[in-house]
Amino acid sequence: MLIVLDVGNTNTVIGVYEGEQLLSHWRIRTEKEVTIDELGILMGNLFTSQGLKLAPGMDLIISCVVPPMINTLDGFAHRYLQVKPLWVGPGIKTGMPIHYDNPREVGADRIVNAVAAFDQVHGSVIVVDFGTATTFDVISHQGEYLGGLIAPGVMISCEALFIKASKLPRVEIFAKPRSIIAKDTISSMNAGIIFGYAGLVDGIVDRIKEALGDSPKVIATGGLACLIASETHSIDQVDEFLTLKGLKIIFDRNRLRREERERGQP
Repeated sequence: MLIVLDVGNTNTVIGVYEGEQLLSHWRIRTEKEVTIDELGILMGNLFTSQGLKLAPGMDLIISCVVPPMINTLDGFAHRYLQVKPLWVGPGIKTGMPIHYDNPREVGADRIVNAVAAFDQVHGSVIVVDFGTATTFDVISHQGEYLGGLIAPGVMISCEALFIKASKLPRVEIFAKPRSIIAKDTISSMNAGIIFGYAGLVDGIVDRIKEALGDSPKVIATGGLACLIASETHSIDQVDEFLTLKGLKIIFDRNRLRREERERGQP
């Protein structure tokens, strides 16, 4: 079995594969102060809840944008799986040229998403990831990572609104707006955030397409992708498992390279 682990600033997404089949997946809150044993117990309980068993010898690939957690994740892999995890980062084989001034600056999750999206489309594609930040990643017809944009995430913007506008209530407002012209405060906030982000996505995608002189496919992922995508005209597809798929692809490519080296092939 293969465990794929994407550690973001707000959420951590976990998947477990057997061959090409995604057996189960979870989205949990990222806890920067978690200990090795707390993580081991949590993972064990998640596996047990789905009739699976966390056991030594399982393979593990990790993309992580939270540096304080690297030692904990590494320790978890060695203590509970007795393996050395494969980290998405410099030196790993992704099969995708990175056309960035400093490739080390690109978040591991963005590269993983780009690899998965190009593997699906086999052509130019834009990935919109609704995470802590909302990121836009652009991949060429030839499968090259061209760069992208980073905008404040939906939740970050909401927190700023709640903090700076003291009369506005702190409420759960993430539902499809009933109307663009709202009649109460909660509905006004709901419409402003959802339609506002839909407009942000459409505006940025239109500018990217104009700069490229092309019509790439647009794939959205992340926790709020379904809600925002339904209000846009630019997003073609929502794939909640895009990151997990990308991690699986990258793991397979690096396993193949390792096997070739062991057989003495160049």
